[in-house]
Parts: sequence; C-alpha cells; structure tokens
Amino acid sequence: MSLLSDLINLNLSDTTEKIIAEYIWIGGSGLDIRSKARTLNEPVSDPQNLPKWNYDGSSTGQAPGDDSEVILYPQAIFRDPFRRGNSILVMCDAYTPSGEPIPTNKRYNAAKIFSHPDVVAEEPWYGIEQEYTLLQKETRWPLGWPTGGYPGPQGPYYCGVGADKAFGRNIVDSHYKACLHAGINISGVNGEVMPGQWEFQVGPAVGISAGDEVWMARYILERITEIAGAVLSLDPKPVQGDWNGAGAHVNYSTKSMRADDGYEIIKKAIEKLGLRHKEHIAAYGEGNERRLTGLHETADINKFIWGVANRGASVRVGRQTEKAGKGYFEDRRPASNMDPYTVTSMIAETTILWQA
Repeated sequence: MSLLSDLINLNLSDTTEKIIAEYIWIGGSGLDIRSKARTLNEPVSDPQNLPKWNYDGSSTGQAPGDDSEVILYPQAIFRDPFRRGNSILVMCDAYTPSGEPIPTNKRYNAAKIFSHPDVVAEEPWYGIEQEYTLLQKETRWPLGWPTGGYPGPQGPYYCGVGADKAFGRNIVDSHYKACLHAGINISGVNGEVMPGQWEFQVGPAVGISAGDEVWMARYILERITEIAGAVLSLDPKPVQGDWNGAGAHVNYSTKSMRADDGYEIIKKAIEKLGLRHKEHIAAYGEGNERRLTGLHETADINKFIWGVANRGASVRVGRQTEKAGKGYFEDRRPASNMDPYTVTSMIAETTILWQA
C-alpha cells in the first residue's frame, strides 16, 4: 500500500482527540456544492455547538469583491464516510455578516415554513427519488456509451444486471454504503431506464431534514464520482431523443393523509397542487421543459393531471393508497436538479397552508 493510501485510510480516532469537520454549502448556481475543512478540539454532536465560519463569496458568485465575506451557519451533522473516526460532515446555510440570509440560501425560507405550527402538527413526510446520470470525464457522454455513439435502445437497462446493462454499479454501491455510514436515511437504489442513469431514494424524512439529507447525499455522490474519475450530472434531459430524462419524484404525506379517510385529504391536496401548477413548475428545476414532454413516463409541462398508478401523470397515487383509503402521493414533476429545500417546503405550503 502506498504512503498516500496509508494517509487516506488513517483513522484519526486512533492517534488524536482532534477531529476534522467538513463544512458544506450550496454555491451561487444553486447546484454547485462547495466545502472546506477545519480542525475541532473535540467531538461535537449538536450543530448549534459548532462555530460559525466564513468564506469568500466573490469566488462562488454569491458576493461582490469589495464585500465578499459570507457567513456559514452549521445546521446538520453527519458522520464522515471518507475520513471516518469521529470526523463529521456539516450541512450549512449562508448569511451576510449582519445575519441576513443571502439570496441563494433556500434553506432559510424552507425552515420558516416547516416551523409553522400548522405544518409541524401535520408532520410532513417525504421520500425523494433522486435520479442522476454518470458521465465519462473526458467526453461528458454517459458512462458505458460508445464514444460519440449510442447503446442499444431502452428496455434492458432498468434495474438491469450485467456488464452490458449496468454501468457504474461500483459508484452506486459505494455511495449507498457511504450514505448509510453518514446517517442519511437512504432507503434504496436502482438502475434507471436510460443506460448510465441511476436513482437513490432518501426517506422517509420529516420536514427540513429531507432537504438536508438529499443535499448531503448529493455531496457524498460528488466525492465518490471524483474518486472514480466520473462526472455526476443532474441535468433533467442529458441526452436528447428517445431517452428518458432524470427527475426527482417527491413522495409526500401528512398526518391527516396517513389517518383513516386520508384519501379525501389527499385528493384535496392534489387539487391545490393543480391550481398552483405554474408556480410549482417554475420552482421545480432548470431545463425541466426538455423532460416534461408527455413522453418517457412524464406529463406535459403545460398540463396538470393526476391518476392512480399512472406514471404519465403530474401526480400519481399508488394502488395501495387507493385501496387503503389513506397513505401518500407522488409528485412526479420535479427535475433531477431541483432544490430539495424549495420543493419540499413548497409542497407543504400549498397543501397545508395555502387556501384555494
């Protein structure tokens, strides 16, 4: 084993009481994940006991050069699957030195919605299906595809097995185990319809924690693809033509929906979502019009329809929910690059707080 490998695999808990905390935040594009590390003198389990920190916002597109300091507020702690030991990953959001959330801080407004008494009382649960595409680093073409060409048509790749069907499983399995180590409630993974495309699911997660866990799972996936020499894409339609796009379906329920006769509450909630369709679409990810065409298991972006067991609908209700008369529904509109803070809080706001 090389010295570099020895150092990478060194367990700091065996040698020192000090730990490493990796502070993680969202950059100026709303999709770029940034991070930097600092040394702590002892383990910390409560994010409120972590020190605030700062970074150069002029280098992330979040502040002007003559007033570039942005302050990081620690919000959630996860175990570090890379350094291990007592080292931690810290999900942060960003503020001005005077304490105002910067414009790209989507967590701040989401936290306000999730702390509303009516939302707290309804205990909103989320299960988020994050689809993504693995790309070859040199060509930015999907992993496993011939350079400049195309594989065989879709059909054998969804949940497929074999070297000619599943491309990048080593990355997917590493990510799965790393998320479990981190304490993320990752509930499964599977190969998707387009070759080189995969999905992981986070949940059930309650309220603001859904956004924290999805962002941290994305960060971990970025780190693993970095190690593997691949590129992570959250583009909702990475390849034009007769290929499935990539979404982030949001499965959702409230306490009332999970109770007896909750199906009536579900139908009322879906009706509200339909009335605010344009507002939701505007917040559901960039480039989503290339994906929501009415083809490839999507509804047309300009129409709102819902149905039972209908994967061509904007919102799908499962057969078991219909049969039980209670449960959850799936909003299939969000794109793979959606902001989970924005989308989860907007669904809660529309279905619980908004008056039609």
